[in-house]
Order: sequence, then structure tokens, then C-alpha cells
Amino acid sequence: MSDASAGDRTKELVLLMTQNQRRIFAYIYTLVPDRHAAEDILQETSLIICEKFHTFRPGSDFVAWANQIAWWQVRAARTKYARSKVVFDDDVLESVAHTHSELAPEMDARHEALASCLKKLPPRDRELVMTRYEPGNGVEEAAKRSGRSLVAAYKALTRLRKVLHDCVTNQLARVTP
Repeated sequence: MSDASAGDRTKELVLLMTQNQRRIFAYIYTLVPDRHAAEDILQETSLIICEKFHTFRPGSDFVAWANQIAWWQVRAARTKYARSKVVFDDDVLESVAHTHSELAPEMDARHEALASCLKKLPPRDRELVMTRYEPGNGVEEAAKRSGRSLVAAYKALTRLRKVLHDCVTNQLARVTP
């Protein structure tokens, strides 16, 4: 492979990983009970994707290919979870993986609609919602950062959830026949 061709493949890999890392992580996280373990498996999966990218056929489904690698990484990591109280057998794991694959397009559409709807919120409201749903944050932190009382933050979040739900529902209804 020429240097130019290798450089093009590297750019293609970086672009595909950047565009799809969230989807690959979502797939892994549906199969692994712990977020930190899922992040570790994503890192291992990413390394293998880089090592095996020469076997990826351009024009084929990158996410399906990457998720197959992730599937094997999850299977390998299951020995770590064997001591856990909840361990699913292979049939359950395969069923969850299959269900995730079927729902992925709908979830992607929902995520896109939610992102669009969040952009429509006034900045103060958007910041309240985003702060509340940052990992490790709660309503207390969101209230503090937004300068609202705890009661006001709860009321605002209740209202904003309804606004976002209605907005996402309306956007999806316009797209779905």
C-alpha cells in the first residue's frame, strides 16, 4: 500500500470512529452492566478496530463491523463479571444485542430530534437541562449553577421535559410516514 493510500485509510478510520464512537459505545453499554466497564471495553474495541481496519471493506456498514468486534470484546470481558450477582447467559446477551441493532435507527433519530429540540430552548433552560443530565450531577447542582432554588429547578425541569418530549414527538411524527 502506498504512503498516500495508507494516509487516506488513516483519515477514513479517524472519520468513521469520530462519527460512530457514540453508537459503538451505546451498543456496548446495552450489553455491559457497568458504565466504567463499558468505557474500558470501548477502548479495547477501538484498539482492535485500528489494528484490523485493513480488513474493513470501504462502503460496507462500519458500525455493524465495529459492533461485531465489540461483541467479541464483551464476550471476552464476561469472565470479569462472572463474580457479579447478575450475569446473563449467552442467549440473553444475544437477544439484547439483536434488540439493540433493531432499535438503533430509531434511537439515532430520537437523539437527533432531541439535539434539535435542545437547541430551540432558551440558553438558561438548555443549561439547566444539560447540567442536570451530566454524569454525576443532580437537580441540586443544576439549581445551583442556574441560580434557581431547588423547588424552582424541579418545576422548570418538569416543564422542560414536557416541552422536549412534545418537540421530539412532533419532529419524529413529521419524519415518520
